[in-house]
Amino acid sequence: MRLWLIVAIVAPALAGAAFAVLYLWPVDKPERIEVLAGDPGRGAYLARMSGCIACHTNTEGGGKPLAGGVRLPTDFGTFYSPNLTTDPDHGIGNWNLQDFAAAVRQGISPEGEPYYPSFPYPFYGSFSDQDIADLWAAFKTVPPVAEASTPHDMLPPFNLRMGLKLWRGLFYVPETFDPDPARSDLWNRGKFIVEGPAHCGACHTPRNAAGARQAELALHGASELPDGGKSPPITSAALKRQGWTISSLQYALKTGIMPDGDVFGGSMGEVVRDGTAFLSEEDREAIATYLLERDG
Repeated sequence: MRLWLIVAIVAPALAGAAFAVLYLWPVDKPERIEVLAGDPGRGAYLARMSGCIACHTNTEGGGKPLAGGVRLPTDFGTFYSPNLTTDPDHGIGNWNLQDFAAAVRQGISPEGEPYYPSFPYPFYGSFSDQDIADLWAAFKTVPPVAEASTPHDMLPPFNLRMGLKLWRGLFYVPETFDPDPARSDLWNRGKFIVEGPAHCGACHTPRNAAGARQAELALHGASELPDGGKSPPITSAALKRQGWTISSLQYALKTGIMPDGDVFGGSMGEVVRDGTAFLSEEDREAIATYLLERDG
């Protein structure tokens, strides 16, 4: 009986201590970006490349550009994209460059809280300081929309945001861009886009039970997308088996039309409509080159 009494006293105390440590555990790292002059035109181009418009504009609900509200149902609950307009109360109008950099490259809010990985911030770790400055300059041109973001509707225990600190400790690996000197500039540009801003692996890589990408199966396709669909493998071998060439893939990324005359549907159709259709011919060629000539 004495042992049970000790357990009854100590166990809650340990649980409370663990809860306190998790709650107070800082995860943000200061972003020391020197004041840079941003190019809003280049920033808008990077925003298209990164899928910002598609994910943060509720076209089905008649929403205004970047005002959020796009619904993303998952096994962990339903996410809603937030308002990214310059409204100071409901958007990012009160942020500064450092706040923006920490959010984009680290997935950390200005209050130091971690964002859910439905926001593909791990891929944005490859952005340079200049990229961030350009993106920030572009976002500052977005008209304010005074609409509150719809709160996420998460299932317990995933509604406890502090649990994301454990998730980050286990699975968060920011993507960085390391060019391959043995490859062409075009191939390396494609690598930067695919593995960074375009975050192709977010949909085309299977995930484990915790929702983390299985790195060893990068771009091998996924069977349980949030909308209930599947994504095909886009490895070099898979694309070649399906008859894709650099020119046909480049064309499909512009028009959405596949070699057999069919068109991309679902989320890939949105990627083309709101993203890759706006890229330069050279960048679409770079994407196709990297995917078809990538090892694995």
